[in-house]
Amino acid sequence: MKKEKLIFIIIVVVVLVASCAGCNKDQQQLQWRKWGPSCSPSKITKFGSSIIFPLYGNVYPNGFYFVQVYLGYPPKPYFLDPDTGSDLTWLQCDAPCVRCTTGFHPLYRPSNDLVICKDPLCASLHSSDYKCENTEQCDYEVEYADGGSSLGVLVNDFFTLNLTTGVRMSPRLTLGCGYDQLPGPSDHPLDGVFGLGRGKSSIVAQLREQGIVKNIVGHCLSEQGGYLFLGEDAYDSSRMTWTPMSRDDTKHYTAGSAELRFGGKSTGFKNLNVIFDSGSSYTYFNSQIYHTLISLIKKELSGKSLKEASDDRTLPFCWKGKKPFKAMRDVRKYFKPLSLSFVNGWRTKAQFDISPEGYLIISSKGNACLGILNGTDVGLSNFNMIGDISMQDKLLVYDNEKQVIGWTPANCDQIPKSSNAI
Repeated sequence: MKKEKLIFIIIVVVVLVASCAGCNKDQQQLQWRKWGPSCSPSKITKFGSSIIFPLYGNVYPNGFYFVQVYLGYPPKPYFLDPDTGSDLTWLQCDAPCVRCTTGFHPLYRPSNDLVICKDPLCASLHSSDYKCENTEQCDYEVEYADGGSSLGVLVNDFFTLNLTTGVRMSPRLTLGCGYDQLPGPSDHPLDGVFGLGRGKSSIVAQLREQGIVKNIVGHCLSEQGGYLFLGEDAYDSSRMTWTPMSRDDTKHYTAGSAELRFGGKSTGFKNLNVIFDSGSSYTYFNSQIYHTLISLIKKELSGKSLKEASDDRTLPFCWKGKKPFKAMRDVRKYFKPLSLSFVNGWRTKAQFDISPEGYLIISSKGNACLGILNGTDVGLSNFNMIGDISMQDKLLVYDNEKQVIGWTPANCDQIPKSSNAI
């Protein structure tokens, strides 16, 4: 059934604007508020800083990571899914809500600041032939690979952020007020999505437009959580392995062309475009690659003490040992590493290593289960996608300024304070 777009009824919220002693009226009327030792905008409208968020969750058993953001005035906390695979940040919204799933917090109460249909951010979410049904609001609909979706309108509201320079500020940013959600099979009990993609509507692109941080996104995932950052002051670029973003796919963080290797040897699959997507818990390869990997793994396990555990439905393929596995160190000796070798120029290559820990989980039954899935079966067509499981214990950086993707091994439980901390 097609979802019906609604004319948005504003719930008027009185927004209190904090006074700033010693500031003139022009400074008080800026579109952001900041708390700090000075009211001068010159101290925060320059780059060289970052915004760092702790991450919570894990690949298994939770199946998702989330970040806590503070939104509105006075600020209220919300748990959002950090997604480098989509642009728009949206929250389940009391507009009122037609269909909403259960989240950790009460539904977001929107501001009275609607984004009009002619706004450039609205245009970035629609095709060039899109016609406004209501010029006073911007309707949106986002759909995800797992079949989930969100329908709503765009609003502006305050995000309270702490910069690494010690400044706290509240820029007014655009987000989606989602009043009609259809959950996918991998839906999580969160308040919404934190869109970190390459488009104009992403949070980091909006912050870049306001001169707050550079258009750079990074994350470091661990079994206990990790951290996420926006901006340039949270990593040492000289310690990263870099590869260019694909020019053929400008919607995703895609790197190409890559060769897939298993146990140090070529699988025969080359010239692959690979999407890095923090919104996906597991890694996906197209059907041909997937079935080849299954054959290679089964061949490698032949004659060893591991047997297929067909009674474990945690993931499509699981293996059991003579006794239940307690930790990944008990399993890794049976499996070979994977790697993606990206071509950088004529002679150099950038290698993204995926150890057994980067594609296996230990299920609740004590079996080793394969965290690589068939992307063709879930509608990804010929796309190959690196998900959270294969990005654990690595710092990933998506530099939209230079159009490159970088990575390096890292202790993701150690949240950096500056670029010298990693």
